Amino acid sequence: MEMVRILGFALVATMLLAVLRAQRPDIAMGLSIVAAASIFTLLLSKVGEVVAVMRELASRAGISEVYLSSVLRIVGIAYIAQFGSEVCRDADEAAIAAKVEFAGKVLILILAVPIIRGILETVVRMLS
Repeated sequence: MEMVRILGFALVATMLLAVLRAQRPDIAMGLSIVAAASIFTLLLSKVGEVVAVMRELASRAGISEVYLSSVLRIVGIAYIAQFGSEVCRDADEAAIAAKVEFAGKVLILILAVPIIRGILETVVRMLS
């Protein structure tokens, strides 16, 4: 049901944007950003619920909070980078969109290093 509400909002915003782009492209861009941010905000509470469940499952499985925290940050960076790059593309700024995506990839790589190290240490211990 949540998706239907989001889709309804998106369709109304899209229709308004189609009309505004022809008349006032400057206002249309601002409305587009506000609409995208509104949809993103609607989903934040749902993301919080998923994070709570993942924390509980990780706790039960004995997974270190460090690893779970890193994975959640990586997923967050991926979503935010995608969102940001799409907003840039909507503004016809493909070059900036590509830089946002690149920055997201670099930040994900940096956050993945402790996880990769942990996996490699586990493999080495198993082989020793």
